Amino acid sequence: MCDLWKNTTNESVASGDIPAQIEWALNHLPHVKHLKLYNSGSFFDERAIPEKDYERIASLVKGFETLLVESHPKLIGEKCLTFKNMLKPELQIAIGLETVHPEILALINKKMTIEDFRESVSFLNNHGILSRAFVLLKPPFMTESEGVYWAQMSIESAFNSGVECCTIIPVRSGNGAMDILQDQGHFSPPDIRSLETVTEYGIKINAGRVFADLWDIEKFSRCSKCTDQRVARLVAMNLGQEIVPPVRCICDS
Repeated sequence: MCDLWKNTTNESVASGDIPAQIEWALNHLPHVKHLKLYNSGSFFDERAIPEKDYERIASLVKGFETLLVESHPKLIGEKCLTFKNMLKPELQIAIGLETVHPEILALINKKMTIEDFRESVSFLNNHGILSRAFVLLKPPFMTESEGVYWAQMSIESAFNSGVECCTIIPVRSGNGAMDILQDQGHFSPPDIRSLETVTEYGIKINAGRVFADLWDIEKFSRCSKCTDQRVARLVAMNLGQEIVPPVRCICDS
């Protein structure tokens, strides 16, 4: 459902490779307080990032206030604590909940259950590590209205599980598998207005921060007349965490 596979590898990562990438990136980035290390996989997967590299990574990021990494819920455990104890910045972990629709969660082959997600968040909370959830807007096998409803329910479930933040990701085509499902009539990308609706809902329940993922966001707009306004509205809601007055356009009718 995403393009992360384009930046991954078929081979296990050699020790030293990831610290070298991080060092190169930090030398080319402006000064910031917060850092994400999203590695097209799970940070705590030994085949993706060897545990022997944790100390070097911790040394490289010591100047930041917070560090955010991503992980599959089944890989949340003692390695998280080992890494946390090496860090100067506060560790936060992003976990893909995707959807709380149990049948569709199984169909997208996430190899996890809703209970796996809850247990991983509980483990992190018990050890003082904040977490955030990735929630999919309109995964395969859903209509537009179902996509909105289940994204809203997934946000509620994530916050009830104890996450501090939710990121809503509109599901994209273009990676091959999604295009096949689209040709078969099992998937179509969501409308930008649905992303607005779900973002509003998440902010309104006031359970934690809610962000709309705006990568290639223009592709989700069906109307060229209001695209810029809708994107600006989502940006404003991301930054302010307040509901912004809706965009009025003839496409709404």
